[in-house]
Amino acid sequence: MKVVAFNGSARKKGNTEAMIQRVFEELEKEDIRTELIQLSGKTLKGCIACMQCFENKDQRCAVNEDDMNFCIGKMLEADGIILGSPTYFADVSTEMKALIDRAGMVAIANDHMFKRKPGAAVVAVRRAGSIHAFDTMNHFFTINQMIIPGSIYWNMGFGLDKEEVKSDQEGMETMKSLGENMAWLMKKIIG
Repeated sequence: MKVVAFNGSARKKGNTEAMIQRVFEELEKEDIRTELIQLSGKTLKGCIACMQCFENKDQRCAVNEDDMNFCIGKMLEADGIILGSPTYFADVSTEMKALIDRAGMVAIANDHMFKRKPGAAVVAVRRAGSIHAFDTMNHFFTINQMIIPGSIYWNMGFGLDKEEVKSDQEGMETMKSLGENMAWLMKKIIG
């Protein structure tokens, strides 16, 4: 079994990544392989609403000039997906939004190709706005008929400076619980 996580933060080794890594620790304890994809440095453009994915039905976005099809391929090969984003103006980063919009359209166009895969959202926040970002990513999971594992609180952690979120004890406990629950769910679904 494998989980792929997408870090939508512009910062590598920042708060979003620290939270994803905490989830990964629990998954790896259960012999679930993990892979982190940094969206920072990748070129991801927004959806142009060409609807070509509904005609092609080839599990790819028709726009080939960026890294989107690489990301979609990683989602397809994984058994579970984590989307992580910092909170930018009470929502996800632009890279994460592009991933959600385009991968979501391709998935729907291809008979909901992520259907029944576990999916979890992780949000880093300085102060407020995290619930909206959390909802944005969870909407991707629900419209794609994916299964969302719960945790002891909403999947968010507080911090501004790099890795400051590690001092958010409740946030780190939430990530631990999320990892445990995602591993349990995957074992029930996949075996």
